[in-house]
Amino acid sequence: MKAYVLDRYAKKSALRPGERPDPALRDTDVLIEVHAAGLNQLDTKIRDGEFKPILPYRLPLVLGHDVAGRVVRVGPNARRFKVGDAVYARPRDGRIGTFAEFIAVDEADVAPKPAKLTMVEAASIPLVALTAWQVLVERARLSPGQKVLIHAGSGGVGIFAIQLAKHLGAQVATTASAANADLVRSLGADVVIDYRTQDFAALLSGYDAVLNSLDADTLERSLDVLKPGGKLISISGPPDPGFARAQGLNPILKLVLRLLSRKIRRKAAAKGIDYSFLFMRADGDQLRRITALIEAGDIRPVLDRTFAFADLNAALAYIETGRAKGKVVVTIREDAQ
Repeated sequence: MKAYVLDRYAKKSALRPGERPDPALRDTDVLIEVHAAGLNQLDTKIRDGEFKPILPYRLPLVLGHDVAGRVVRVGPNARRFKVGDAVYARPRDGRIGTFAEFIAVDEADVAPKPAKLTMVEAASIPLVALTAWQVLVERARLSPGQKVLIHAGSGGVGIFAIQLAKHLGAQVATTASAANADLVRSLGADVVIDYRTQDFAALLSGYDAVLNSLDADTLERSLDVLKPGGKLISISGPPDPGFARAQGLNPILKLVLRLLSRKIRRKAAAKGIDYSFLFMRADGDQLRRITALIEAGDIRPVLDRTFAFADLNAALAYIETGRAKGKVVVTIREDAQ
């Protein structure tokens, strides 16, 4: 099969187009013919080697964390899907590889594609949707009437998180550029802070939760927005001891992560705030619940650009500019629409 291969970790390096063996199917796997694949910052960070200590992949590696396509084969013990089903998924860590014509995915990570979405639209959803769900529903336990600040509202996670938070009945503030203010308001944001000209930490207070996806300075200043008992949840780091335990990392890495997160954990504790780092996980059942929200019209995808499979490296370079409004998707099949 055709695929894009990472041969060695190197910052901003190009993936190599080439041929790879068709994926081997495990007992509970489904083999998906990839119609479209979403791009994420996680792909570029893995390519650059930033996650080597905690995601020990063996090279050569096919990247890609979002897929929409059709089931073409099922494992002997797979029961949830049949050949021909239209599906989408975020394959679990250790089994990524959607920048290819086919991928084998455990059926537990897969959900039926929302009928109202094209393959391209569906491919934009899984990673960001699951991230937002696990932050707002699982970790923050957001409830009606609560207030949440979602940083980078026009980014992939931000766009989904704003809509999910509004569905949950929360009051939503977000940071965005003036150029993206109308977009985030259309998604449901109640308060929009222009990060170029306004200081969110001076304007907001008494919030129940913050979803941070930005730098360390933004993370620390977000403490000033939260009320005692509030939750500061970061998807951009630093990883904390809870993450190290969940990943089963070795004692040295556990110590390193404890030291990396010590400053923010201490500052949060001094204010009575709970800090945690979230690295999303694959979950087909959660994705089914997200499908229901999409079908009901409560959440819609926002696409920035679509690239042909041959232009995958250009697509990766584009998302690294940070200018994308919503998700970027590559089409593996010409009829992916």
